[in-house]
Amino acid sequence: MRRLDALRAVYSQLEGRIVVTIMGAVAAELQSIGHRPNFFYLQHAMGLASSLGLGIALSRPDRQVVVFDGDGSVLMNLGGLTTLARYRPRNLVHVVFDNESLLSVGGFPTATSTGSDLAGIAAAAGVPRTQTVRSIDEFTHAFDEALAAEDLTTLVAKVEPVGPSAYVTDLSLLENRFQFQRYLKESRTTR
Repeated sequence: MRRLDALRAVYSQLEGRIVVTIMGAVAAELQSIGHRPNFFYLQHAMGLASSLGLGIALSRPDRQVVVFDGDGSVLMNLGGLTTLARYRPRNLVHVVFDNESLLSVGGFPTATSTGSDLAGIAAAAGVPRTQTVRSIDEFTHAFDEALAAEDLTTLVAKVEPVGPSAYVTDLSLLENRFQFQRYLKESRTTR
């Protein structure tokens, strides 16, 4: 499956949820579908999307947090999985798009191209719900289940190593930062 198709398939469910993406293709493709003020594109911080999502989930237990990550990013910070498991925020869904490459920086293969199993690693780290999916139908079903489970989930979606022509968003980093901060503050006062 293609990452863009997977994002499109769950896009309607992202409204009202706090969404954090890793840099590169994931951020660019999500923004291409349509930016929302509850989306934060974590640029220039590879490996830290799950950490940022964890901090938000712990500080906002009243809100569901979705993190869209990549295999290269997760492999860069495997300790993030043990930290997720340690704190086990029940309001966090961690989606890892695994294209078996560092697509945004030249397409170099990652360890998943030779068999490393990210869902297995997450489970071994203590994440209570993990799953690997390979089709849009499997992805949407697993994503729905993860949202309904209200427990920490790492969902690994195997995707094709294709992406957008440019790996940046056209939203400035500062604009995204301030808009997202306002969203978090306003959503605290209205709930």
